[in-house]
Amino acid sequence: MTLSADLKKQILQNIDRVGTKGAEYTDARFYTNDDSETLFLYDGNLEANDTNFESGLGVRVLYGGAWGFAATSDAKAFDTCFEQALQNAITASKLVRVPLHMGKKPAHTGKFASPLKQDPFTVPLKEKLEFLSAIDARLKEDWIFKRYVYAEFQKKNIYFFNSEGTQVERSLSNVFAKMMVMALDSDGQMQRRSQDLFTTGKGTRGYEMLTQPELFSAHAERIKDELAQLIKADILEYGKRSVILLPGQGFLQVHETIGHPLELDRILGYELSYAGGSFVDLDSFGKLRYGSDKLTVSAFGSIENSPGSFGFDDEGTPERDYLLIDKGMLVNALSSRAMIDEANQKAGRTVFTESGGAARATAFYRAPIDRMTNVNILPGNDGTLEDIIASTEDGIVLDNPVSWSIGSNREHFHFSCEIAWEVKNGKKTRILRNPSYQGHTVEFYNSLSAVGDASTWHVGQVDNCGKGEPNQIMQLGHGIPVVRFDNVITGERK
Repeated sequence: MTLSADLKKQILQNIDRVGTKGAEYTDARFYTNDDSETLFLYDGNLEANDTNFESGLGVRVLYGGAWGFAATSDAKAFDTCFEQALQNAITASKLVRVPLHMGKKPAHTGKFASPLKQDPFTVPLKEKLEFLSAIDARLKEDWIFKRYVYAEFQKKNIYFFNSEGTQVERSLSNVFAKMMVMALDSDGQMQRRSQDLFTTGKGTRGYEMLTQPELFSAHAERIKDELAQLIKADILEYGKRSVILLPGQGFLQVHETIGHPLELDRILGYELSYAGGSFVDLDSFGKLRYGSDKLTVSAFGSIENSPGSFGFDDEGTPERDYLLIDKGMLVNALSSRAMIDEANQKAGRTVFTESGGAARATAFYRAPIDRMTNVNILPGNDGTLEDIIASTEDGIVLDNPVSWSIGSNREHFHFSCEIAWEVKNGKKTRILRNPSYQGHTVEFYNSLSAVGDASTWHVGQVDNCGKGEPNQIMQLGHGIPVVRFDNVITGERK
């Protein structure tokens, strides 16, 4: 399905029509296509070959300070969809306690397209399977118990219109991949090593991204060799020491303990019944020392190659670059237009001056909510991984999460990782298995003592962030350098 001139005219006429019936604001998102393909090899066998194609219209109406939403995949039902969204808003307005407002924004037009050279959906299935099978063959060994190789491709084309006159078109592409090998250690426990497709923040997001060896396939031999050492390694002993997080672990640390706590709808309590709240409150901004002065975190919309780069959010707000944490001080949140209005009302003052461009919906049939975009720790001046190791007396280097437990308000955490390398007197010594670490979020980030330079920074891709009721699975990115934290509880007490 394409957006014909007639369909566009129908959408705009309906936006005007519900405005004459008292709607304060209306927007519509039309997905001409929302396509995905998943390929999954398990021990060399094709376990999944799933392709999905969707298209449809989602409509939001703000009436009496309350939202109404409706969606349809039937192009003949557009008029009904707008009317249903209006009626839903009218009903909701009878129960509203804090009236929502969008404020007034000037109309704008714009286009955004993810940079790509080769559309993955034009690549023959046979070629994709041959590529994944070649990686699987390199991972195969008699002593390896299980192995898998996975790839997912996404493509969306979205038209956005609102009652202010804004019109935006976006063409979004994503490529995700992962490989993993598993084997039994000397205690009969399963150990694993894995590698996700990552980006440097530069380049394109087409099929060519997957086939760049340095971003994915070239890591097959390394993770296999590390697993061979891991299954013979000693267990990490309990104790306090420095932890050096590689980007493969650092991205999830940031995701869970900076990204989610700083989503404004979560701060306002909208996620309490499902994903929890936040230890951050409206009085925290400008006052809370979230971390040491080495911690600067951005919401960076200008990363050209990331699933968190999408040009405009699902309210038509242009993505922008701004700081969430500035040299350790909390200064801003991930936000949308209505949420900053509600926050300022509740605070009785202006906490936020403009939307963070973080209103995102996973599909045409879901309403936008505040979501992470690109949440990044900016590179520091402490050199390379080798430089940071050289300045560490007693610590461990950690990579890739295995499991995690997060406090309901993100106030504390516990992570288990795939692998650790011991650091003694500035030198990396041996591999250790079953590593874990834990801490309280603010205390942990205030112990940040080293941040690697730009050479250590890369973007970890997240393809499965869940939030909202009904649940929405979202894609985003985290640019992370190598980081070191001191005096951290590590290992498990016996």
